[in-house]
Amino acid sequence: MSVFNLSNAMMGSGILGLAYAMANTGIILSVVLLIFIAILSAYSIHLLLKSAEVDGIHAYEQLGYRAFGQPGKILAACIITLHNTGAISSYLFIVKIELPRIIQGLVELPENSTPWFVDGRYLIIIVSVLVIFPLTLMRRLGYLGYSSGFSLSCMVFFLISVIYKKFVTSCPVEEENSYNETLLQSTAIKSIYNSTDDMCEAKLLTINPQTAFTIPITAFAFVCHPEVLPIYTELKNPSKKHMQKVANISILAMFVMYLLTAIFGYLTFYGNVKSELLEMYSKKDTLMLCVRLAVLIAVTLTIPVVLFPIRRTVLQLLFPDKPFSWYRHISIAACLLIFVNILVIFVPNIRDIFGFIGATSASSLIFILPGLFYIRIVPEEQVPLKSQPKIKSGSLERRRLVATERAQLDSNTYRPNLIQNTNS
Repeated sequence: MSVFNLSNAMMGSGILGLAYAMANTGIILSVVLLIFIAILSAYSIHLLLKSAEVDGIHAYEQLGYRAFGQPGKILAACIITLHNTGAISSYLFIVKIELPRIIQGLVELPENSTPWFVDGRYLIIIVSVLVIFPLTLMRRLGYLGYSSGFSLSCMVFFLISVIYKKFVTSCPVEEENSYNETLLQSTAIKSIYNSTDDMCEAKLLTINPQTAFTIPITAFAFVCHPEVLPIYTELKNPSKKHMQKVANISILAMFVMYLLTAIFGYLTFYGNVKSELLEMYSKKDTLMLCVRLAVLIAVTLTIPVVLFPIRRTVLQLLFPDKPFSWYRHISIAACLLIFVNILVIFVPNIRDIFGFIGATSASSLIFILPGLFYIRIVPEEQVPLKSQPKIKSGSLERRRLVATERAQLDSNTYRPNLIQNTNS
């Protein structure tokens, strides 16, 4: 269940932008980037777990407080809230775009007719109220393990379909009239960097203005760090070794899925691929209609998992010493969903969400905060940023005793007590 929850928190909508990232970096650079960020993500989880092990901390915000005091706690809380809000926004954006297409594929609509039930703005509100909100009321994250497992199976179906479509789709792709204009605009922009003759040729290395989006998109796809410590506390036998194993399995599984999706998605559409891969497939294709539905279910079931750390962060900041309250539990979830729905209604492009969140909070959660916490929290007896234990022997209590004795020695106070403690 923990592997399912962590993988589901990592998966989400980021997988839909990786083919676009590969189209704007080339195959070689994109693969190197995926490997590099996957390794850094696993290592930063290792640093988080080492930092949490010192004082038995099991909340990201408490690590910030232990490292930098109240400002550190507020900073960690703000970054987690920003990132997970952006992640939920990207998931609801997919609902906003794909659910109308599913309905249009199932129902014959008159031409030039746009009834309310194919308007994505109304649909995200309906999905939020009827599906997402009831799931957010779960008191423990572990209860969502089954829905996370089903969500992952939907994304596996998506991956298999993307691979299959590569072998049955010719290039250039014959597109529907409904978005021919968008494709022509995309082709016109890309023709500055690629001639029309090689738009169906795989590039090993590509550099253009859109390359700047690739690192944030890739980083966004690997972030699961806010969920690591809540999942850690709910393990049957919680230990750093077990949680690191859960993280490594999840990251490896997601790396394989990301790599295959990026390669086969790119090799299907080459330079024409969009920032949201599903937009490239026909609305009238029955298989892709099922795929759209599967992805829609997957991202919808992911939202409660991602919302859980935001609620925990708000509780840590505003109600740190209060007992559990169903009123606060429900109110925070409702307010977050209302805010995100309003945000998604006015955001024009999912690429903007990927780029902004990936460049700010995602990079902080993967590259910056875990290292800072490790350096500040773990004792200085050994060199920072190494994997060996900071103190090779002794329990957590002995570590605190050593630190206390050193402080007493530096202040030249309580020397008789120190000598007595050392002899004992």
